[in-house]
Amino acid sequence: MTSIRHFPATHPLPDWRNFGVMLRVLLGVNLLALLAALVKTPDLAGWLASYVDMAAVVEPLLLVNLGLLAGLRNVLWRLPLRLGQGVALLLAGALADPLLSYWQSLGLGETVSVGRATLLAVAACALLLAYFELRAGAFSPIQAEARLAALNARIRPHFLFNSLNAVLSLIRAQPQRAEAALESLSDLFRAAMRDPAELVSLADEIALGRQYLELEHLRLGERLKVEWAIGTVPMALPIPPLMLQPLLENAVYHGIEPAPEGGTVRVAIDQLGDELRLRIANPTVGQVQHAAGNQMALANIRERLALYYDLEARLEIEADAHHYEVRIILPCR
Repeated sequence: MTSIRHFPATHPLPDWRNFGVMLRVLLGVNLLALLAALVKTPDLAGWLASYVDMAAVVEPLLLVNLGLLAGLRNVLWRLPLRLGQGVALLLAGALADPLLSYWQSLGLGETVSVGRATLLAVAACALLLAYFELRAGAFSPIQAEARLAALNARIRPHFLFNSLNAVLSLIRAQPQRAEAALESLSDLFRAAMRDPAELVSLADEIALGRQYLELEHLRLGERLKVEWAIGTVPMALPIPPLMLQPLLENAVYHGIEPAPEGGTVRVAIDQLGDELRLRIANPTVGQVQHAAGNQMALANIRERLALYYDLEARLEIEADAHHYEVRIILPCR
């Protein structure tokens, strides 16, 4: 089973195809160019103009390098770390001279010696590689797994307490249904106790959400209605555990329980291009109280998404006086 041990953030050589890595590289190189323009320009009045001239040369070199490194990602990851970093440095230095010469032939850059251009490109690349290696150390598998375990531990008490309450409400009145509910509860306990670093299939996560809602239906009866809309999605797709259940719990607790007439929880799962989209919507009773009560679960899920996917996944909220919807967008891979 795929786990966080295999995710790009834990590898000391960056995943050049990752959006977060690309964004950090672009920001880092442009910040270096901005500082270089500041040092080079005698007065602040010409600072930005000098940066624009420098960026006209730096940006093409940077984009070509990123494209080549993204194409060579799998090859570089199979090499020893220092050799892979050496190849990245060699690539940056080798491309600096021909690209600079081309731009200078178009009159878009000052005359710079070959050695100086190569040295600057290699130095910038070395700084970025050192940053990503340090960042990978901060997001090492051991630390990431410990953080995930702590985040999951915050979810479990609410999850299991509410599930147990649903079963207790049936023991005297409907003992046979309570027995069946206890079997479902044992499955929920097993799911909640799994290794948080291990990913689960989308099918398992949906099954867990259905079991949880069935237990809540035993407690709330006809007040709780659920509509599932599952499109053509790869059910074997690995996703982080406990993505749906905390949001379903929030939808029931904040949207259905406070309303005497109950309401409908709507769950939609579909795929759009390379993105998997999960949407959970519920009616709203007391907008301010509802939003405040959701903060822990939403912050928890956001942090876990960042650990698993960096900037490639996101959580979005849409709310008004009568409606609350949470969307989770994950990369399909």
